[in-house]
This record gives sequence, C-alpha cells and structure tokens, in this order.
Amino acid sequence: MAETAAADKQEMQKVAGPWKEAWRGFRKSKVAVVGMGIVIFFILLAIFGPLFTPQGINEQNLSQRLLPPSSDHWMGTDDFGRDILSRVVYGARISLWVGFLAVIGSVVVGSILGILAGYYGRWVDTIISRLFDIMLAFPSILLAIAVVSVLGPSLRNALIAIAIINVPNFGRLIRSKVLSIKEDEYIMSAKAIGMKDNRILVSHILPNSMAPVIVQGTLAIATAIIEAAALGFLGLGAQAPSPEWGKMLADSRSYLTNAPWTMIFPGVAIMLTVLGFNLMGDGLRDALDPRMKS
Repeated sequence: MAETAAADKQEMQKVAGPWKEAWRGFRKSKVAVVGMGIVIFFILLAIFGPLFTPQGINEQNLSQRLLPPSSDHWMGTDDFGRDILSRVVYGARISLWVGFLAVIGSVVVGSILGILAGYYGRWVDTIISRLFDIMLAFPSILLAIAVVSVLGPSLRNALIAIAIINVPNFGRLIRSKVLSIKEDEYIMSAKAIGMKDNRILVSHILPNSMAPVIVQGTLAIATAIIEAAALGFLGLGAQAPSPEWGKMLADSRSYLTNAPWTMIFPGVAIMLTVLGFNLMGDGLRDALDPRMKS
C-alpha cells in the first residue's frame, strides 16, 4: 500500500512538469524570494504609487527648494522645490518600462537571429555570428552612446539603443542551445516524418530554448535599467523635466554637499531595483539549470 502511494506521488510529480518543479526550487532560495519581493514592490509602486504621491512630478515651489526630508516631504525637495518622493515614484514607471521593453525587443530579435543561425548553419550562421562578434567587440555603453548620438537624445532612442546592444547576448545564447537541440532524436524524428522547418522551429526548437532566455532576460532587465540611467546621466536618455532616475542624478550633482538627499534617493532606487532583478535572476538560474540540482 505504501509502495503504491509512493508510486502515485512520484507519478504526480512527473505530471506536474518541469516548470512547477522549477518553481518549487525557486521558492527554496530565500535570497531569490527576497529579490522577487523587491521586484514586485517596485512594479506595484510604478502602477499604483502615483495615485498616492503628495505632489505632481513637475509641481514647482521655489520657496521650498532643497528642503531636507520631513513629514511634508519624505524625501525632501530638489532645486526647483519639486517633491523628490513623487519624482522617484514616477521614475519607477520610466525605468521599468525601459527595462522590460528593451529586453523584450532584444529577446525577439536575438531569438530569431540565433535560431536561424543555429538551425540552418553554413553561410547563414557565418553572417549572423560575425555580426554578433562585431557588435560585441565594442563596449556596450559606448555602442549605446553611438546609437543614441545617431538617432538623437531621447528616452525612446535610448530604449532602442539598449535593445540593440543586448541582441548579441540573446542571439548567441539561443544559437548555442539550438545547436544542441537540433541533434536530438525527437527533432530528427520530426524531420523524418516530413515536418516543415518552420513548424519544427516554432513547436520544438523555440519552446525548448526558453529556459536560459528567461534567466538571461531577468538579469538583462537589471542591466538595461543601469544603462538607461547611465544614458540619462550623460544627457543622452530622458530629457528634462522627465523624472528618470539617471537624469535626476545628473541634475543633482551640483548639490551633493549641501543637499545630498537629492542624489541619495534616486541612487538607492536604482540600486534596489537592480539588486532585486539580480537576486531573482540568480534564483531562476539555479532553479532552471539541471546542473544545479542535486
């Protein structure tokens, strides 16, 4: 009887599938759960926070400029008398929007190129791989600066630049995965029964290549947020009076000694958001990587 129950339990675990098993593994990591909690907090802050902010993001009051944190202004005010809390909360929307959209664009383009290179090989692989090598030969931030310089300084162009510089990372990741998957028996069987290449790619290759992309995508969101802040700090990203965190840091450089809170709170927001995505990405990597399982 006990053996039957154990067998039934084992069968149920198999039916649950690898994703449920990965979720159980993810929950075992307290650090990963903390990271997910930080990410969820900033997502909720971006969605609902502006409903409860004390002032508008561009509401100026020069008589209250550079006030320290108080009960009226929890994070103080900037050089135009604007409430920093309101601007940091609205800045979460901008940073997360840039991070998610840039990574989605990188994943889509990189996955298409990586699948084509890995599956068809030969001259297709040569051309795409050399393109990736050329892009990776440049430091990512310098390549982003070059792209924004050509397109013009703006938040939209910064998003495009960040998406472009991350394409090779996803492309090479997918390519390496496809190179191993396309030699598996079920792919050979699909070819033997006459299944078309586009159906093989969509039904078999793509779904079985997504696990490393999910992990890399989570970590790439953190990188995209830092890159967007860096471009904003250099004046190539979001433009005034946008409450983007990097732009807020740049505008507060002159007040570091007499009003440090104008830089501290946007900097802490960037740090915590990036930390949350990195911790969650590490947890996903451990949960989805079979080599990390006992």
